[in-house]
Amino acid sequence: MQRNSLCVDLLRVGLATAMILLAPLVAMQFTREVAWTAGDFGAAALLLSGAGLACLRTARRMARRRPWQRLAVVGVLALGFAALWVELAVGVFFGFGS
Repeated sequence: MQRNSLCVDLLRVGLATAMILLAPLVAMQFTREVAWTAGDFGAAALLLSGAGLACLRTARRMARRRPWQRLAVVGVLALGFAALWVELAVGVFFGFGS
C-alpha cells in the first residue's frame, strides 16, 4: 500500500508541475514578453516538483500534529520556494538573477 501511495503522490506532483508550466508555454505563443528557454523550464520544473514533494513529505510526517502546525510548516516551505523563485528570476536578494 505504501508503494502505491508514493506512486500516486509522485503522479500528482508531476501533473501539477506540468499544469503550472503550461501557463508560460501558452503565454509564449501569444506574446514576446514571455521568453523562457529550456533551462528556464527545467529550473522551474525542478523547483516546483521539489516544493511539491517537500510539502507532501511534511504533511505525512506531521499527520498527527495539529492542523495549524502543519499549515505553518507548509507556509514556511512556500515562502522559501517563493524567495528562491524571485531570486532566480530577478536577483532581488543577492543579485544572482538574470
